[in-house]
Amino acid sequence: MNTLSYKTVSANKSTVNKEWVLIDAEGQVLGRLASIVAKLVRGKHKTNYTPHVDCGDNVVIINAGKVVLTGSKWSDKEYVRYTGYPGGQRFASAEEMLKKNPVFLVEHAVKGMLPKNRLGSALFKNVHVYAGSEHKHEAQNPRKIEIENIK
Repeated sequence: MNTLSYKTVSANKSTVNKEWVLIDAEGQVLGRLASIVAKLVRGKHKTNYTPHVDCGDNVVIINAGKVVLTGSKWSDKEYVRYTGYPGGQRFASAEEMLKKNPVFLVEHAVKGMLPKNRLGSALFKNVHVYAGSEHKHEAQNPRKIEIENIK
């Protein structure tokens, strides 16, 4: 019996094959988009997925300013920040945040779906979000992905 065929192969930094992926966020629902991006960045769609290694792809998201929220979330969803002073808790609706910083909504949603540790911080550096259709990663030849085809 060949025992070599039963060994589990774990990916490491040198054996990982990272790709560049382009996703168009125009007309996409925010939460669904963020969960797919988190899965791609984490590497869970690959056969050699290893939980403690950065084996995911580099993801470029364009048209983040044209993302969609369902229901009445544009006015009801609140983003909270704290200034550091007593009574310094500030609230902003999703609509206000989109006007102020269109990239924030997508970045915040994706970051919330990644691990809360050093690996999660390293993985988030592989996400590049742009409000418009122009991006500075043309040299990497990112492969365009249709979100409807990913499960």
